[in-house]
Amino acid sequence: MKDAYQRPTNFETTESLISAGSNLPCEVLDFVCLRSNERKLRKSLNTIIFDMDGIIFDTENMFLDCWRRIAAEYNLKDIDEVYRRVIGFHAEATKALYMDFYGQDFDYDKLNGLTIDMFFQKADTEGIPVKSGAKEILEYLSENNYQIGLASSTAAHLVKQQLGNAGLLKYFKVVVGGDMVEKSKPSPDIFLEACRKIGTPPEKAYAIEDSFNGVRAAYSAGMKVIMVPDIVKPDEEIKKLTVKILPNLLEVRDYFILQENANM
Repeated sequence: MKDAYQRPTNFETTESLISAGSNLPCEVLDFVCLRSNERKLRKSLNTIIFDMDGIIFDTENMFLDCWRRIAAEYNLKDIDEVYRRVIGFHAEATKALYMDFYGQDFDYDKLNGLTIDMFFQKADTEGIPVKSGAKEILEYLSENNYQIGLASSTAAHLVKQQLGNAGLLKYFKVVVGGDMVEKSKPSPDIFLEACRKIGTPPEKAYAIEDSFNGVRAAYSAGMKVIMVPDIVKPDEEIKKLTVKILPNLLEVRDYFILQENANM
């Protein structure tokens, strides 16, 4: 026997049924209203704030490699452990952690300077690798009218320089560097500032992060967090703070494509 009513197949049909006061059964109309509200909510989540190091560029692995070489030369122990702990910190917080770990007589400024020099020598000769899927997801989001921002613990002028050199700066409506806020990740300041500048409430924005501190910061800001692990892999605490953990940016793009299709 043919159904007495046809199930709505798209957003426009759902809206017209509601506005026309259709005589659908109450439980069906309730379902239609719920799905309509879900679609509206998903459609309102059109702001994406990216981290840079470890998300857009493969800088974390480059910098860790430089620190390993310096550590071998100066006989520093456990450099991998220390480096993983500072991922997502800005310069002052990073120095404080190194000093706490190696002692107050540790010549951080000298060794960090040597590491930075080595990093930029590699960058000049080899370039800074762009992470797989970075250009593809930025193109997709731009073409589909998402608002795109960037929140990095790196100083803003270096962020813009690196994005510009890679031809990616044009995709970002807002760039916020670690030198533009008082507190670094895991404080939410940098994400709150990015959302403020882009004009979107944090609860209506996604954050794309690779570090524990970045995930904590975005979650504390009230954002929906997608983690794309790089050097550090998520533990149980971090898994609870994310809406999705995906292996690369191409799969993040596909996630947003699915969200878009769900709004149709």
